[in-house]
Amino acid sequence: MTIRYDDRVAIVTGAGAGLGRCHALLLGSRGAKVVVNDLGGAVDGTGGSSNAADKVVEEIRAAGGEAVANYDSVDTPESAANIVKTATDAFGKVDILVNNAGILRDKSFAKVSMADFEAVIRVHLMGSVYCTHAAWPIMGENGYGRIVMTTSASGLYGNFGQTNYAAAKLALVGFMNALKLEGQKNNIKINTIAPVATTRMTESLMPDEANKLLQPEFVSAMVAYFCSEQCEHTGDTVEAGAGHYAAVQIVEGAGVSFGTNTDVTPDMIHSRYAEIRDIGAAKPFVNSSDAVAKVLQAATAG
Repeated sequence: MTIRYDDRVAIVTGAGAGLGRCHALLLGSRGAKVVVNDLGGAVDGTGGSSNAADKVVEEIRAAGGEAVANYDSVDTPESAANIVKTATDAFGKVDILVNNAGILRDKSFAKVSMADFEAVIRVHLMGSVYCTHAAWPIMGENGYGRIVMTTSASGLYGNFGQTNYAAAKLALVGFMNALKLEGQKNNIKINTIAPVATTRMTESLMPDEANKLLQPEFVSAMVAYFCSEQCEHTGDTVEAGAGHYAAVQIVEGAGVSFGTNTDVTPDMIHSRYAEIRDIGAAKPFVNSSDAVAKVLQAATAG
């Protein structure tokens, strides 16, 4: 079986270079009609040019595919809506949305300005929210949608000097976890990629030998699977890099129950904290109700 996207319309944000470019090229090579969105700015989000998006459109067309460019930023509801409008004007609908656009303004928390903090949140988190919100009713009406969020190891595990970036990236996982439940009735699947790849954002952070292994094409293969009709999973987060793929989950340990008839003190918690933080018997939950039910069951059993 060859996974294809014939008659599907895909939007890839931040597709003028790096990961976004690879995502767009792969989808276009397999039959998708692609909106290549890119503001054409610097890594920190400043500036702008149509050259980046135009070049990727030319690459897709030269390979026999269909594509149009869009130069809007994702960071306002109006500009995000215009990205989706570009898709509907050119191709009549939206089936696939890859939220990839991002910027970096790295500084330690003591030195970062709130303007820079908010700018990163606005592009990564709110940009994904705005684009998804604009595409959502179209996907719902058509009874089909595939949406990919982009998180990061920095958000999942932390990284020095990236409090703004990490906050936005982990927030996207929470956004997906709730939205997956709302999308089920309309066959809208939402999953999240955690890329480990060499891009203009990361190439200066890793040694040359590592950069040679971390080609963005490895990440795009996973993104393309999430974008396919064959993907029936929703709410998954997968780390992808250097040909390696692994699911990442938020899990909860078995925990300790003191019982509801006990006056729990900080001293009691201290004495059993090793058990509380033990995740040897950890399990994921599909939704928050299941997690609450576990707490109540433990209380009843106690």
